[in-house]
Amino acid sequence: MIEVQTPVVFEQTERPPKRMEVALYGIYEISKILCGPGDLHSILTTTLGVLKSFLDMGNGLIALLDEEGGVDMLVAASPDTEAKRYYDSLPEKALGQIVVTEIPLAVNNVAMDSAFAWETTSWGHQDQNFSFLGVPIKDRERVVGTLTIDRAWTERPSAHLDDDVRFLKMVANLIGQTVRLHRLVTRDRERMLEDQNRLAKEREGADAGSARARRSMGIIGESRSIQAVLDKLRLVARRESTVLLQGESGTGKELFANALHDLSPRRGGPFIKLNCAALPESVLESELFGHEKGAFTGAIVQRKGRFELAHGGTLFLDEIGEISPAFQAKLLRVLQEGEFERVGGSRTLKVNVRLVTATNRNLEEAVAKGMFRADLYYRINVVPIYLPPLRDRREDIPLLANEFLRRFNADNDTRLSLSPSALAVLAQCYFPGNIRELENCIRRTATLSHGEKLIDRDFACRNDGCLSSVLWKTHPGSQTCQSQAGCGASPPAPEHEPRPAPRVDGSAMAELHRAGKTEHESLIEAMEKCGWVQAKAARLLGLTPRQIGYAVRKYGIEIPKF
Repeated sequence: MIEVQTPVVFEQTERPPKRMEVALYGIYEISKILCGPGDLHSILTTTLGVLKSFLDMGNGLIALLDEEGGVDMLVAASPDTEAKRYYDSLPEKALGQIVVTEIPLAVNNVAMDSAFAWETTSWGHQDQNFSFLGVPIKDRERVVGTLTIDRAWTERPSAHLDDDVRFLKMVANLIGQTVRLHRLVTRDRERMLEDQNRLAKEREGADAGSARARRSMGIIGESRSIQAVLDKLRLVARRESTVLLQGESGTGKELFANALHDLSPRRGGPFIKLNCAALPESVLESELFGHEKGAFTGAIVQRKGRFELAHGGTLFLDEIGEISPAFQAKLLRVLQEGEFERVGGSRTLKVNVRLVTATNRNLEEAVAKGMFRADLYYRINVVPIYLPPLRDRREDIPLLANEFLRRFNADNDTRLSLSPSALAVLAQCYFPGNIRELENCIRRTATLSHGEKLIDRDFACRNDGCLSSVLWKTHPGSQTCQSQAGCGASPPAPEHEPRPAPRVDGSAMAELHRAGKTEHESLIEAMEKCGWVQAKAARLLGLTPRQIGYAVRKYGIEIPKF
């Protein structure tokens, strides 16, 4: 007779094995910690503490790696354990195997494993053996760290070693997701802080832009006209457009060009300047484009030009209206193509330069008369900025006067000041030489003053010695100044109808050429008529004093000494 055994049927209410229940409860508790608030190091430290209560373990260590594979963070299970010393005592072979293979490592008895040979490591003690478990911490498909534990080894085999490895793998998976989240949040926070700092600096730059341009670059003034110029300057500075600064002589065009560079994204690059009227055409070409060794007599080495030196920055060309038509064509090619060759060279060079030009001439009139190329005019006059003369910003005269006197005091170790009567005299002046003339006036008066406070009687115009009055009397077609009571620089014409500047179109020189005289003969004749005074000869020929000086040097004319 065969006995049929009735199969054992577990009721639905039977509880699962206790070890599985402990593991699930451990995962639940650890997941709550990893999802909670706090910095990453504190969260991982608490995680190891909870892990220790669910596993039979001695030491535990979480090692997080950076992008290059170096150690980014070490977290130990016990505060008494020095994480760095414990990590250094672990065999590199064992840790490397976990990271490279991305497979857990379980060693029941480290004494029987070659990687934990006592003669090659200080890990553990010779009189006590250990078991070692290590699993990789992964972020998606990349290993970002390791989770390792050890426990005291006993002779009875560990039946739950595989279960512990599976439990550690689940914990490591949760840690990997937490590390990824914290690193993303950290990067976003750093990016936000950088953006906030950048925006704060931009706001500070916008708020202090006008003050920085006025103070650090020497631009002083609170008048509406100068504020309008600075507002336009800040707007234009953000772009890469070519700028043409126009205004009378002495209005500070170079200072505004420097401020334009200082407010632009190119402020970290060089600011190179050149006065085009100060050099003859042959030298100007070498100064702007550079030259090769042996290009001409005296060119013993290769030399970079101003365009090359200004690469990545700003190039300021002052007195652009004084260059010759032949050189205008050469300059136009550089502006159109952004490339040039050095004098005596054949290699084409490319540069990235923002061009700022300035002139006190009427370029529109020069274009109409054929003295300035129309295509070059349109190329440099993309954004014109007109600098107002000092007579149109009279409220700035006290600020400028006090600043110039402060500089004089600093240079000469004095403590001079301006009295109300002195400021009243300055307010009446016309200042045809603009800010440059005002500075000279302050320095001259301060030099000749007898007291510590400048008064009205200290000024030259109150002593029939105003230099501006003399200049206005000598202008062609000007009337003699009618009054020396206020300031000799005040012209008879109303302030809103300023006296026209002298013509520099060379009409007298052209008439002499038509009479059959050479340029050299015309120059000699004009100098003789004017008693060899170059300024008078310039007015007679319709040229500037600078042009007369060039011509004198060009033809080697010796000025007689009387």
